[in-house]
Amino acid sequence: MSVIKILPLLLLFFTLPVLAQVDPRYEPKARFHPALGKQGMVSSQESYATRAGLEVLREGGNAVDAAVTVGFTLAVTLPRAGNLGGGGFMLVYLAEKDEVVAIDYREKAPLAATRDMYLQKNGGVDREKSRNSVLSAGVPGTVAGLTLALEKYGTIPLKRAIRPALELASQGFPVNQELRSSLIQVKERMEGSSGAAMSVYFKEGGEPYSEGEMLIQKELAWSLNEISENGAHAFYSGAIAEKIEKFMKSKGGLITKDDLASYKPVIRKSVKGTYRGYEIYSMPPPSSGGVHLIQILNMLELFPISMMGHNTAAAIHTMAEAEKLAYADRSKHMGDPDLAPVKTSELISKDYAKELRLKINSEGATPSSEILPGVLTPVEGNNTTHFSVIDKYGNAVSNTYTLNFGYGSKIMVPGTGILLNNEMDDFSSKPGVPNAYGLTGGKLNSIEPGKRMLSSMTPTIVMKEGKPFLITGSPGGSTIITTVLQIILNVVDFNMNIAEATNALRVHHQWLPDILRVEEGLNGDTLELLRNMGHNVEFGNTMGCTESIMKVGDYLYGASDPRRRGRLTQGY
Repeated sequence: MSVIKILPLLLLFFTLPVLAQVDPRYEPKARFHPALGKQGMVSSQESYATRAGLEVLREGGNAVDAAVTVGFTLAVTLPRAGNLGGGGFMLVYLAEKDEVVAIDYREKAPLAATRDMYLQKNGGVDREKSRNSVLSAGVPGTVAGLTLALEKYGTIPLKRAIRPALELASQGFPVNQELRSSLIQVKERMEGSSGAAMSVYFKEGGEPYSEGEMLIQKELAWSLNEISENGAHAFYSGAIAEKIEKFMKSKGGLITKDDLASYKPVIRKSVKGTYRGYEIYSMPPPSSGGVHLIQILNMLELFPISMMGHNTAAAIHTMAEAEKLAYADRSKHMGDPDLAPVKTSELISKDYAKELRLKINSEGATPSSEILPGVLTPVEGNNTTHFSVIDKYGNAVSNTYTLNFGYGSKIMVPGTGILLNNEMDDFSSKPGVPNAYGLTGGKLNSIEPGKRMLSSMTPTIVMKEGKPFLITGSPGGSTIITTVLQIILNVVDFNMNIAEATNALRVHHQWLPDILRVEEGLNGDTLELLRNMGHNVEFGNTMGCTESIMKVGDYLYGASDPRRRGRLTQGY
């Protein structure tokens, strides 16, 4: 190796200890303190939802009971992401059976959907249709998923689970800064929608609610009451379904009562991997999250990450190169497993990771233009939300669900208080053309009637010696996978407590575009080293909003991400 080539490596080696010490963001570690509990804990993005779930745990309910309660409550108090009109994924650890189950309640394409429904005459993609119209909505799965989870694995009646949400919708709750700000950001788009959302979320004349003013959602309360009295039937074939179909017909939408009646959530086998002695359980396809989380961890396990130092140039470079390889595979090999074969076992195999590891150049960044999806043998918005729950019985839930964009399509079904998702944009409207998050998809994720669109949601449970050790997940679109990855690395490789791991600065690479995104605050010397190695580094917005719980000995430690307001982790 020439002197010119070895100089950057020598510089990197001798500066690693220094770079790990000079970043003031992480010293001393003791400044970040997690929430504490012993019997049960709930971590969510909104305080009313956390308290509602914790109350269920205090009453003797299990983790699923609390999770379903949180899920319905967030539909009222965090309307930009919590929802009845969206979908998601729930991972459940059942202590008595020592089993992890995955509940897929991802939205589906309507039966009248067509592969080219968003293409213009010139072959381009009509983003207005795929993101901001009634045609952007997939058949919702949230109500079916939450009620199925409660029916199969819960212990309390549905009425009890919905009660906090119903009370908050009918009696109102005070608007906080986070809710006010998010509504002001989408006001213009809401004004251009059906108009129903404006009358709910804004005062007469379009004036936003002030902090402390009560937001009452009578129509959403009606929907919640219908579900409370009649179960999922109300949403999929009863009074709510009738209102959805009527609205769709009036606006040229595709969702019918047949679409709703035929929707079913699916209980799937979780994907499982290992990392340095820990077992990693996460969501299988149609989420790409679990597969690529394990795939990246398999590659990183072959490197001495802890010796490199936290957020040093060496560690970030290695992460970024592994992420590029995984996201390249995502573009070709991932889709709805019910309609096309997905080579999950091959993607998460340790042998495949060894092959990919040979493509990682420790001296410099490989341009994304030179990276292609791996050859295998034949055979997810930023306005998503996550919550984690653990109970005194040892059960645990990791749940991520979404409307896709903030407030979905901004379109509300009149008389229901229900916002429509715009998840159809997560399909590949045209193979090779990026979606709203810059993710490029292929034929496996093309639009088909009744198909579930690909997602990046990554609800995850990490086990230590066969018991839940870390329950985590995050919103963040394409950054979800790498956000969850860094929580695990921070805990396992860098021995951080969960508050430290949550507060730590994040980075992200998704292959295309060829950009290494970095949160503000990374050490300047580290940035220079990364750029000298060939990385196109750009500062971006904060990434993710994790809600995490760790069990260490007899105690529970939890942390809600400070990157967004209103969150709360609480235990007892």
